[in-house]
Amino acid sequence: MNQRLLGILLDSFPKILLPGLTMTIPLTVISFSLALVIAVVTAMVQFANVKVLKSIARFYIWVVRGTPLLVQLYVIFYGLPNLGVMLDPFPSAVLVFSINEGAYCAETIRAALESVPKGQLEAGYCVGMSYMQTIRRIILPQAMRTAFPSLSNNLISMVKDTSLAANITVMEMFMVTQRIASRYYEHLALYIEVALIYLLFCTVLTKLQALGEKKLNSYGAV
Repeated sequence: MNQRLLGILLDSFPKILLPGLTMTIPLTVISFSLALVIAVVTAMVQFANVKVLKSIARFYIWVVRGTPLLVQLYVIFYGLPNLGVMLDPFPSAVLVFSINEGAYCAETIRAALESVPKGQLEAGYCVGMSYMQTIRRIILPQAMRTAFPSLSNNLISMVKDTSLAANITVMEMFMVTQRIASRYYEHLALYIEVALIYLLFCTVLTKLQALGEKKLNSYGAV
């Protein structure tokens, strides 16, 4: 590695890492938090078997899982202005990532809910709980613990998926890397550098996932 390339990599590292901490991570946290809310509601509607709402939920999941994430970003950011709806890049990315991830997480949570023995619901009734109380205090906690590993994987995947936000001009770390690479024409080295930073973020999340699973195991939940 020559001195010029080494200098470029050392100079670009903080310039790439900073947007990762101030844009990529917040984008991931906000989007995934909203996605979990969407997922829980969607999964509960299906679990409760409310006919009309269940059909709407299934349609939502079908559309989102059947279309590319990049296309969804383009529809919201570049397509909605044709209808007079203007959104800034960051809110557009949050909206799309939340809706997209919500569909996948909803299926994870639905499967987890259905894995809880039906006797648990009946046990809640026996001690005088209402349906919603039983769901909130007995069924949902068990289901979320079961779903934890899969949801953690979804979170890790979302960290990487945020790189697609560069296509709608969100200044996250991949877009910053693209700009630096176009300035110095050292695409291979710089893209490997940003890949290593993504790997660093995902490694931290993987360690946190392992700690979370260990904690749940200590309660006999997983």
